[in-house]
Amino acid sequence: MRVGVIGTGYVGLVAGACFAQTGNDVVCGDVDAAKVEGLSRGQIPIYEPGLEPLVERNLREGRLRFTTDIPFVARESEIIFIAVGTPPDEDGSADLRHVLEVAAVIGDSTNGEKIVVNKSTVPVGTAAKVRDTIRGRTQHTVHVCSNPEFLKEGAAVEDFMRPDRVVVGVDSPAARRALETLYEPFVRTGNPILFMDVTSAELTKYVANAMLATRISFMNEVARICELTGADVALVRRGVGSDNRIGPKFLFPGPGYGGSCFPKDVKALIRTARDYGYDLKILRAVEEVNEAQKRLFLEKVEKHFGADLSGLTIAVWGLAFKPRTDDMRESPSIVLINGLLDRGATVRGHDPVALATARGIFGDRITYCEHDYEAVSGADALIVMTDWLEYRNPNFGKMRELMRSSVVFDARNLYESSRMREIGFTYYPLGRETVA
Repeated sequence: MRVGVIGTGYVGLVAGACFAQTGNDVVCGDVDAAKVEGLSRGQIPIYEPGLEPLVERNLREGRLRFTTDIPFVARESEIIFIAVGTPPDEDGSADLRHVLEVAAVIGDSTNGEKIVVNKSTVPVGTAAKVRDTIRGRTQHTVHVCSNPEFLKEGAAVEDFMRPDRVVVGVDSPAARRALETLYEPFVRTGNPILFMDVTSAELTKYVANAMLATRISFMNEVARICELTGADVALVRRGVGSDNRIGPKFLFPGPGYGGSCFPKDVKALIRTARDYGYDLKILRAVEEVNEAQKRLFLEKVEKHFGADLSGLTIAVWGLAFKPRTDDMRESPSIVLINGLLDRGATVRGHDPVALATARGIFGDRITYCEHDYEAVSGADALIVMTDWLEYRNPNFGKMRELMRSSVVFDARNLYESSRMREIGFTYYPLGRETVA
């Protein structure tokens, strides 16, 4: 099939490469000329495991192309995916400006019957706006569908190639047949393609992310209760997660959720409900808990060292919001590091892949370390913010020799309190026994 993808961010680039891998003729469009030039040479602007060889292979075999000519993408494709950004406005609503701009170009460029699919995360009613925009500019038949993505950064290629489900909102039998054919190679193991009306598909994406965000914030609250009562949140999590009605996923406490999806989608769903006259009280609480959680380890540092951190050097392991990505959007590490700097601390940061991203955020206000032990050299404390595999079993003896003071704040509960006590560290985990 001839597939067009407009937008080459995480979602668009992964979708385009994976559609090409299953034999389709794919052209990806983007207005960023420098990005398109790099992609055409196989240079990937994001860190996503497995994506670079996938792009290189399909470029080489002629199934994948990149262009800045968006009208060309619309003319050449049978199915056109809109995968541009929908950043939050100040009121929390999704900014649909780019989506509707693309819809206008499609309407002006359409040269026959087309299937247009919203792949961007968009609120209820967006497909209708896209449909109205296109139909106001062409006499050709255009089907407008919704196909929300459920990709996890760091595992996006695997998620796309082997999805646990594909959600598609369609407006016609013709659109359903075409998208069923397109996605059939990805669901041969038996996982379903869930066809539904367009409005339900639009809402499904927000509700799924809001549910996962709720589980995270709930467990972060549980971790605080554990600290107050002396319970161990790891044991509580296992006990609760063993219930088949609940399950173990997304029950790990941490420094708060971040990234491009959960914060934005929770805000957008709250705003959508408000537009329809309903107050989503639970989600407002989820958001409030998450913002407080991002400040928790700064508060732990202050409790240990005092409010004035002048003269102290703090090492931070993990800058991205999660492992296997260089994405720092809404990362809890940003709140932490800004708070440390505001209180006079010197910060030395390490991350396996996100140092370049961090430089764009902090400039020369912190020291960037290429190696994890370099970061802790001379440090008065270490704060672990991201659960990269590299941090799970460090050489604690070497750390003690390098650090000025043996204090570890562990926002991901990577270490055991009993072991840290034996080694001689002062240890502050989350919802577990503190070693002071």
